[in-house]
Amino acid sequence: MQSIRAKYHLGQVVRHRKHPFRGVIFDVDPTFSKTEEWYDAIPEDSRPKKDQPFYHLLAENDESFYLAYVSEQNLIADYSGQPVDHPDLPDLFGPMDDGTYPLQFQMN
Repeated sequence: MQSIRAKYHLGQVVRHRKHPFRGVIFDVDPTFSKTEEWYDAIPEDSRPKKDQPFYHLLAENDESFYLAYVSEQNLIADYSGQPVDHPDLPDLFGPMDDGTYPLQFQMN
């Protein structure tokens, strides 16, 4: 069995490589775990491989806040130091500290 290690961590600020949004990671799946319908809705020439970590983000762009599910290959670390303003951040994380958000609750 192959071990998969996530490149990014909970509370880290990341941005999408191709699309203009950024967010804070609040969960990680070791491999793709959404439905086939969700995967098939991605244009075929843009579909990421399923056998890599996928990240759940509290995401934002210039127009809105939302939840995003993004493959590791499509993320890059955001070292801008700019806070993320997603309204759900305080439910999960404390104030930004040195570019990351500390968890506000105990994980299992």
